[in-house]
Amino acid sequence: MAAYLCPPAVIHGRHTVKTSQIVADVRDRHPDAAWASRIDTIAASTGIETRGWMLPLEAAVAPGDGSGVLAAGAGPAREALARDGFTGQDVDRVIAALEAIPAPQTVQERTAPAWAAVRSYGEQAARGALQIAALDAADVDCLITSHSTTPALPGLDVALANSLPLPEDVVLLPATQWACIAGTRSLALAADLVAADPDRVVLVVIAEALSTTYQPADDTLESLIVRLLFADTAVAAVVTGRPRRESVLRLDAAWHHTLPGTQDLHRLETRADGTHFVMDRGGPRAVQKTVSAMWEWLRTRHQDDPGSWHPDVLLAHPGGTRVLEYMEQTMPEGWPAGLLEYSRDSYTSGNRGGAAVFDILRRAHDTGQEPGSRAVLYAAAPGLTATALEGQWL
Repeated sequence: MAAYLCPPAVIHGRHTVKTSQIVADVRDRHPDAAWASRIDTIAASTGIETRGWMLPLEAAVAPGDGSGVLAAGAGPAREALARDGFTGQDVDRVIAALEAIPAPQTVQERTAPAWAAVRSYGEQAARGALQIAALDAADVDCLITSHSTTPALPGLDVALANSLPLPEDVVLLPATQWACIAGTRSLALAADLVAADPDRVVLVVIAEALSTTYQPADDTLESLIVRLLFADTAVAAVVTGRPRRESVLRLDAAWHHTLPGTQDLHRLETRADGTHFVMDRGGPRAVQKTVSAMWEWLRTRHQDDPGSWHPDVLLAHPGGTRVLEYMEQTMPEGWPAGLLEYSRDSYTSGNRGGAAVFDILRRAHDTGQEPGSRAVLYAAAPGLTATALEGQWL
C-alpha cells in the first residue's frame, strides 16, 4: 500500500456560534432541568468557546412554519374538549391558546436548508482541493463522499458530479453513514483504489452539518452535551497512486477495527422534528478499547524496532477530551509528549465529525513537518468502529 495525499482544503462554517449563546438558549428553555445548576461547569469542561456552523443558531431554534402545535389537529382537540364538558367559550379559549404555541420545525424544515449548505460547502472544498493539487475536475477518476446528518438520494456524490462537473465515467462512492470515521476510512479506501491502479486520481469530499442535531426541546444531559460539541465543516483532498509535486503525506498501511455489541452507544435517530444524536455515557470507555487495539496494531507492525519507533505526530479524532486524555495516558512507553497537540487544537473549536481528521491534518501541515516524519491518523465512529493509517511526511 502506497498512496500519496495532497494537502486538504478545509471550509469552516461561516456562522460563529459562541458557547455563551448556546448556554443562554438552553437555560432559557430548560430552567428546571436536573442539570440546570451545572450548565456553566459542563459548558466550560468542553474547552470549546466558539464553533462554526453552516447556518446561524437562529435557524436551529426558530419555530416551524406551521401556525401552532394544533395546526393540523384542532378539530379532534375541539371535539375531545367538548366531550369532556367544556363550554363552547372555554373550548375556543383553549384552542386559541394551544394554536398560539409555536410548532417545532419539521424534519423537512431542519434538513432542507442544511442539505443545501452541505452541497455548497462540499463544492467549495472540492474545488479547493483540486486547486491545491493542481488538477482539474476532468482529471478525477473516483469520488468518495460522506455526509452523515443530511440524508439525501441522490447524495453529495451525484451533486458534485454535476456541479464541478466530473467526467461522465467517474466512479462515485458515497459513504453517508461513516460519520466520524469518514476521514480515515475514506483515505484507506482511496489507498486501495490507487493501489489497484496507480494512475487513478481519487477525490475525497466530506461535508458535515452536525448542527442539524441541535434540538431545542430536548432536556437530557446528553442532549446538552451534543449541543455544546458539534461544529460544521467541509473538507476535501486528492489521493494519487504516484507522488506529485503537491503531495505531502505517503500512506503506507491501514487498520480497521469494530467492537461487537456497541452499535447502540452512539446513534442518529430521525424524529418528527429532525435528527437527534443519542449517546450513551458508556461510549468513551468503549472508544478506549479501540485505542488499545490500535496500540497493539502499531506494536505488532514495529515489533522488530520496539524501543525506538514512535510516530512524530498523532492525528486523532476520538470524539472528545476524555478519550484524548486516555490516549495520552496509555501511549506506549517512551513515546514523546505533545503528539496530540493538533488534535486538541482542532477540538477547541468543536467536534467536526467525519471532517475532523482532515482539519487536524491541515493544521499539522500548516505548522510544517519535517520530511520523513512519521504520522498516525486515527478515528472512531458510532458502531463502534475505528480506522487508523500510518504514513510518512514527504
